[in-house]
Amino acid sequence: MPCPCDLVISLLGPTATGKSSLAVDLALRFDGEIVSADSRQVYRCMDVGTAKPTPEQRAAVPHHLLDVVDPDEDYNVARYQADAQAAIQSILSRGKLPFLVGGSGLYLAAVMGELDLPIVGPDQTFRAQLEQEAREDGAEHLHRRLAQVDPAAAERIHPNNLRRVIRALEVHHFTGLPFSSFSRRNAPRPTPFRFLKIGLTAPREVLYRRIDRRVEEMMKRGLLEEVSQLLARGYTPSLKSMESLGYRELCAHLNGEISLEEAVQTFKRNTRRFAKRQFTWFRKTPDVHWFDITAPSLAASISETIKSNHG
Repeated sequence: MPCPCDLVISLLGPTATGKSSLAVDLALRFDGEIVSADSRQVYRCMDVGTAKPTPEQRAAVPHHLLDVVDPDEDYNVARYQADAQAAIQSILSRGKLPFLVGGSGLYLAAVMGELDLPIVGPDQTFRAQLEQEAREDGAEHLHRRLAQVDPAAAERIHPNNLRRVIRALEVHHFTGLPFSSFSRRNAPRPTPFRFLKIGLTAPREVLYRRIDRRVEEMMKRGLLEEVSQLLARGYTPSLKSMESLGYRELCAHLNGEISLEEAVQTFKRNTRRFAKRQFTWFRKTPDVHWFDITAPSLAASISETIKSNHG
């Protein structure tokens, strides 16, 4: 069993709930360091649209797993799991308190030992690409691809069962793990750490206003210029990194598909929808201590919860 010295604070919640700023405050109070659990902040040169911690925040508290790869490099949950666990172990070895902070449910679940198949949701864009390949090259072509990355799944799934073949490739693509391995991942897996899960929530209308303000602030801080520079450097809209919220809408504008006003409004709408999905996701996460961000003395209340668990 993990001992108290292996405590990790997991600060989770939907986008725009103020996790980054609160994490810095808490890390300063408890001599901690922050491990990002954001699937987009791993990409270099994507700062404004991913709401990375500011240079001042990063100077105040060490941050890990930011700017790990270029936008055209592959990065998946399996790699993140290994990187995050190594970062946490390093922080603990120096006598510091790790704060695992973010809103990417898949990444958080991977580190906390809660990864199972249902959390790998469908990606319609990726599926459409595979369906097109099947039409052009045949179902056997996709089955051979599956056999290369997951022989066990390929053996179980008939080549003509295109839906299952695509699902297996989808899971491997987004997690870096073989589809066949998930049959052994339906129950919580032991980890070397003890997690105290702190969740941030807010009334829906409050959160939606915060999302709208954050999008407007991103535009003022130069998100359009950031996207334009990424395109100029050869990073195409089809990259997984460039399909992130904000980037895909502004790519559509820069490609002449929609006006800037439409892009911004779509960015806001899509972010609100994403936050709703995050709420649904995190409600299923067990043992979370929930705090309303509109409550007074938020940091002090959370600090008391941490103190009671940090022996």
